[in-house]
Amino acid sequence: MSALLDGALPPAQNPRLFGHRSAEQFLAESYRSGKGHHAILIEGPEGIGKATLAFRFAYHVLSHPDPALAPAMLADPDPQSPVFRQIVSGASHNLLHLTRPVDEKTGREKSAITVEEVRRAGRFFSQTSGTGNWRIVIVDPADDLNRNAANALLKILEEPPRRALFLVLTHAPGKLLPTIRSRCLPLALRPLSPEDLAAALSALGVALPQGRAEQVIAAADGSVAEALKLVNHGGLDILEAFAALLAKEDAAARKDMHRLADVLSGRDSETIFDFFTVLIETHVRDAARQAAMAGDLGRADRLAQLSGALTEKLATAAAYNLDRKQTVLSLIDAIRAER
Repeated sequence: MSALLDGALPPAQNPRLFGHRSAEQFLAESYRSGKGHHAILIEGPEGIGKATLAFRFAYHVLSHPDPALAPAMLADPDPQSPVFRQIVSGASHNLLHLTRPVDEKTGREKSAITVEEVRRAGRFFSQTSGTGNWRIVIVDPADDLNRNAANALLKILEEPPRRALFLVLTHAPGKLLPTIRSRCLPLALRPLSPEDLAAALSALGVALPQGRAEQVIAAADGSVAEALKLVNHGGLDILEAFAALLAKEDAAARKDMHRLADVLSGRDSETIFDFFTVLIETHVRDAARQAAMAGDLGRADRLAQLSGALTEKLATAAAYNLDRKQTVLSLIDAIRAER
């Protein structure tokens, strides 16, 4: 799980969920039937509420340990209930949240969920619950599992303990081990509608820029996380600067390229740099798709190759900690060459 965005609530603390009523109903009815699957793969783009749904369902299960007596629909958690307070504080003996650990030396999140984190789940299940309640593990997201961690999780999924429930989150299910996917029940969530996205932002107290609300909602593409990056992390300015660069000739663009690269390589720029990398990758993929639909297969092929090259450049830069400003300039040059 990446660092919390400005204006966001940690999913464990968020009492509201927008746009996923059918998924909530499915989970509640499945649990109430007593025949629910032991592992649910909650799929969907980043920032649409997957983790909030997972914690909401965990609260429901732990509040109603007997499925037959559970309500037919999930309800907003009661912030005053002992179960909610234990979940929020991380003190629940019945819930384990697996996410990328913090490196004790640097104080920063590690790049992956490690095998030692997954082994915590094994120890968690080996302990006897004093209440006899369910044991729930939220993997957030499974995309961050390294190979050894993924294999360790698979072993637990293959022989799940009694009254165990796995809520496995993923932004890109196709990248997970097929064997992990095959042992989970998929539950796909869609991006939020404009109305639900606006309601979610309002509930967080996020004020959309005057005269630019429609632009934010459209650019966020149904993701609360993307909307927060646009509004609170300078994403709107990055969008406009990138569009302007594509429209300018080389001589006129050079100064602006350096200005943008300075912003993206500045201190504490991780969030906006990640936003930019997604922006350019999406831009190139969309351009390739449009070229193919227009019958310009040569351009479509060049753009497809460019997409792969950009991904490789970013991976190399991250692996070798290359100068971020030069990386940004190189990426923009490559995209401008294929305008």
